Amino acid sequence: MYSVIDIESNGAGFRQESIIEIAVYKYDGHQIVDQFISLVNPDGPITPFVQKLTKISPKMVLTAPKFHEIAKRVVEITQNTTLVGHNIEFDYRMLRQEFRRLGYEFKINTLDTIPLAKKLIPTAESYSLGKLVKSLGIPLVDQHRASGDARATLELFKLLMIKDKDSEIIQQHHDELNAKTYPNKIRDLTQDLPGEKGILYFQDEKGKIIFSDFVDDLNKSAKIIFNATSKKWRPIQEKTVQVHYEFTGSDILAKLMMRTKGLKKTEALPFGLYHKNGLYFTDKITNQPNVEPFLQLKSFTQGSKAVSFIKTKAEFSNPEELKNLLEIGRKNPLWISAGRVLGEKSFLIFEEGKLAAYGFFELFTQIDSLAKLSSNKIAIDFKVEDLENDLKLGLLRGDFEIIPLPEK
Repeated sequence: MYSVIDIESNGAGFRQESIIEIAVYKYDGHQIVDQFISLVNPDGPITPFVQKLTKISPKMVLTAPKFHEIAKRVVEITQNTTLVGHNIEFDYRMLRQEFRRLGYEFKINTLDTIPLAKKLIPTAESYSLGKLVKSLGIPLVDQHRASGDARATLELFKLLMIKDKDSEIIQQHHDELNAKTYPNKIRDLTQDLPGEKGILYFQDEKGKIIFSDFVDDLNKSAKIIFNATSKKWRPIQEKTVQVHYEFTGSDILAKLMMRTKGLKKTEALPFGLYHKNGLYFTDKITNQPNVEPFLQLKSFTQGSKAVSFIKTKAEFSNPEELKNLLEIGRKNPLWISAGRVLGEKSFLIFEEGKLAAYGFFELFTQIDSLAKLSSNKIAIDFKVEDLENDLKLGLLRGDFEIIPLPEK
């Protein structure tokens, strides 16, 4: 039994998308025995690109059911089937993502018509759904709409099954998909990781953390580590059985969180930001041995971005103004910035000009004194001198709202 699916999303950022249309045809190998087609209210905007591509407008989904209202029907129609799709990884990820938001773990065997088509129709000029079905004489009505694409995928699947007379390829694909192979290990451990900043934790079978790091993209970084060919990664690749993560927000929050847990990431900062003859520029620190840089930087590119940003601020034409901005010790004791997730804020508390604590609070919490933050704060009992550069970068970008507050 198969459930042939196609999903259209609202075009939001990776891992932030929502379903706007879904179509599922339940197929028993001979005929369609059930079907479900519905627009879905994404409870958020639809990008102009998606509106133009699908002809689905915000007005069309305004009165459509939200995903939680159709979730039971999706489970019913796909239960005890193999989920089939053209690039099924996308459709499966979208379903898992929507169900996870509801606190439900959706798991099902999947089958992708793209690798099947490549084996059974090796002479095709293109394996995109539109071009492939057209070359095979399969009608495609309402392209880029869930029902039209799902129906075309079903007809393609029927043809592939006919061509695969002994069912060897389908059986082989099913076996490979569910085997405990290394590619499947990567898929299983990374498919639910978001594409956001955070701390990655790789754990062995006993739960011991064998590797951790702060990264800009949790999903992408985990896949890079698992696919690395360098020998130094091999023990981690072999021993990891679970990947855990924490959202961190900014670099400074990530480093503070890691150090609170006894973890530390060493970071090289070979470049500096300088001012000479009325101009700001980036150079290697080794090339300016007798000059103190305004900032230390990871790369020349990061420095170029800083220089470009400074040029947009007329007040920084005077380097003394920039120097005053980056003077950490002279600021008020409470710095507020974005938190780890939406609906949260973070704070830094300074005592005698030195970072003493940090923490988080809900967005709508009323903070009128430092005492209000006492139960939320995490005391810093480790050295933070090397984090001053991150604080300065945050000040330059305007990440912090620095406010004076009474103690009580």
